[in-house]
Amino acid sequence: MSEQVEKDRVTISKRDRMNVSWRTTFVQANWNYERMHNVGFAYVLAPIIRKLYKSKEDRSDALQRHLEFVNTHPYLHAPIFGVVMALEEEKANGAEIDDMAIQGVKIGMMGPLAGVGDPIFWGTLRPVIGAFAASLALTGSFLGPLLFFLLWNLVRIAFMWYTQELGYRSGSEITKELGGGILQKLTTGASILGMFVMGVLVPRWTEMNFPVVISEIQNDADTIVDFEGLTEMANNNVVTVEKLQEVATDIMGGANLTNTTVQTLGDILDSLLPGLMPLILTVAAMYLMKNKNVSPITLILGIFVLGIVMYALGIMA
Repeated sequence: MSEQVEKDRVTISKRDRMNVSWRTTFVQANWNYERMHNVGFAYVLAPIIRKLYKSKEDRSDALQRHLEFVNTHPYLHAPIFGVVMALEEEKANGAEIDDMAIQGVKIGMMGPLAGVGDPIFWGTLRPVIGAFAASLALTGSFLGPLLFFLLWNLVRIAFMWYTQELGYRSGSEITKELGGGILQKLTTGASILGMFVMGVLVPRWTEMNFPVVISEIQNDADTIVDFEGLTEMANNNVVTVEKLQEVATDIMGGANLTNTTVQTLGDILDSLLPGLMPLILTVAAMYLMKNKNVSPITLILGIFVLGIVMYALGIMA
C-alpha cells in the first residue's frame, strides 16, 4: 500500500524549480497598491500548481490563496517560494496543511526578509558594484556598463536560486514536523522579527515635520557665539587663530548661534520620543486595515488628503 502511495506521489522536479526561479524575475510585473506582488506571486507558482493539482477546483483554490496580499524585497521572494512549494507539494499529496498555515508562513517571512534585502542589495551591493563599474566607465572603457550588468545579474540569479533551494529543503523538513508545532514557532518567530524590523524602518522612512512655533526665547548676549566680531575681523583681514579657537570652543560648548531660541511642536514631540508621530501614524493605519477593514488604497488617499490639509493649516511642512 505504501509503495502505491509513493508511486502516486506528485513531486516537484529540479526543472520545475528552475522554472519558478526564472519566473521570479517578473514577480513585480503586475504590482498594485492594494495587494502589491500578489498577481506576480500567483504567476510564478502557476506551473507548479498546474502540476500538483489535477482538478480545476483545486487549481483555482490554490491560485486564490496566493492572490492575497504579499510584499517583500523582489529577490527575497526566492526563499519564500521555496518554502511555499514544499508546503503545496505536501498538501497536494494529502498532508493536513490548511490555507492559513501557508499564508501564515508567507506573512511571517516577508516582513523580516524585506528589512534584510533592502540594505544588502540596494544599500550595499548595488552601490559597490556600480562604483566599480563607474570607475571603469570614467576611463573610457566599455567594460564598465558591461561588467555592471553581468556581475549584478550573476549575483542576483545565483542568490535567488540557492535561497529558493534552501527554502524548498527547509519547507520539506517543516512539513514533516507539523505535529510538533514547528510551523507555528517559525511563523511566530518571523513575526516577532518583523515587528523589530518595522520598528527600525518606520522612523527611518517616514518623516513628519511640525513647524508650529510653541515658544520663542530671547537669548542673553553672553550666551551667543560672537559671529559679528569674527566677521568684523575678517573684513579687516585680521582674523587670528585665537579668535577662531574661541568661536569653535563656544560652538562645541553648546553656545547659542542666534539671538532667539525657537521651540516648535516637532521639537517637543521628538524630545518625548523620536519618531513618535510616524509610529502613531503606522499603528493607526494598521488598526484601520485590520479592525475596520479599510482598504490600502482608501488609506493612502486619506493620508494624502490629511497631509494637504495639515500643510494648508501650517501644522505640518
